Amino acid sequence: MIQLRSILQIADNSGAKRVRVIQVHGGSKKRFGYVGDIVTASVIVSDATGSIKKGEIVKAVVVRTRKETRRNSGEYVRFDDNAAVIIESRTNPIPVGTRVFGPIAREVKNKGFNKIASLAQEVL
Repeated sequence: MIQLRSILQIADNSGAKRVRVIQVHGGSKKRFGYVGDIVTASVIVSDATGSIKKGEIVKAVVVRTRKETRRNSGEYVRFDDNAAVIIESRTNPIPVGTRVFGPIAREVKNKGFNKIASLAQEVL
């Protein structure tokens, strides 16, 4: 459950390490973001040699959440952290980084982010 001012870890090698959510996309009344949703975020910690610097505004896809997600089979999936992958733009959801670290939820692939799923180490 990601909302305004939530802190997300970055699960790729784009150069950003941590971001703060400033907008959850999906309508004017959309309050919470879940796995597979697009958010706008501000970079608060970045790597010195990365392509994305501190203070930049980026678009990101949420790939892991602490709040469990229920699947149609009845099982629940929950992760240890809240994480996202930075993408180029909302209309062109290609990841900025070339590697995705850690597992990601299957819902990310089901929502059309096949490139992120193919770069991930493990899809749960």
